[in-house]
Amino acid sequence: MPLRLPLASPLFLLISLLAPHSAAAQKGDARIRGSVVDKMTGKPVTKADIVFAGDTRTVTVDSAGHFLFTDLPAGIVRLYIRSPGYPVTTAVVALAKGDDMERRFDIDSSAAGKANAQHLPRVAISAPAPLRGARYADFERRRITGRGQYRTAEDIEKGNYNNLVDAVRDMRGVQIDCGGGAGCYIRMARAPMQCLPQYIVDDRPDPEFGPNIAIRDVAGIEVYNGPTDTPGEYAGVDAGCGVIVIWTRSTPIQHKP
Repeated sequence: MPLRLPLASPLFLLISLLAPHSAAAQKGDARIRGSVVDKMTGKPVTKADIVFAGDTRTVTVDSAGHFLFTDLPAGIVRLYIRSPGYPVTTAVVALAKGDDMERRFDIDSSAAGKANAQHLPRVAISAPAPLRGARYADFERRRITGRGQYRTAEDIEKGNYNNLVDAVRDMRGVQIDCGGGAGCYIRMARAPMQCLPQYIVDDRPDPEFGPNIAIRDVAGIEVYNGPTDTPGEYAGVDAGCGVIVIWTRSTPIQHKP
């Protein structure tokens, strides 16, 4: 079932403001065609936008509620369907290279959602401040879901860590092996001996530089202990030994107008 987010949802506003990576890196040769339909009436929604979360490219449905979204990358693709009077709806699809998929997206009116809503007591919610900048949007999205373990720039500064090993030493399922004159290295407790984690630096595999990156250059860290923890975005890497994703303080990418 698609996840529906109110237009004013903090999560949607965060995703909207933090557009991930460069547009060129997010394009491919797959496409999705289909329609947007009102779940309650079964009629086409004629005023709707479909937004690709990877680079915020947007297509608008025609007068019959039909759309065609081209140049999508292979892998897990997230789309946001927006229409006046409806909460934002998230659709997740898995595309193969060159795929031509047909989908119908049903969206429910906000009025119906409010009619069935249960009012709960107010609660105070606190969360670590997000990393600022479009390039960190995927980091923030995954951190909100709760999968994996994370360190933000604020965590790193407070922890006064000397290196990457120190920053992940106390994480669940992480083992630090030292000795033999080669210094210390990171290994997942469930991984076989000599099986080292994959390193992804700024969304690109980087097995050489990743383990040796200077902690002062790190703005965020994601740690996944094995295949069951690793998100779909990194399903293509060898996650059997774990995955460590590092975000640096590089200059943000300039987006197209």
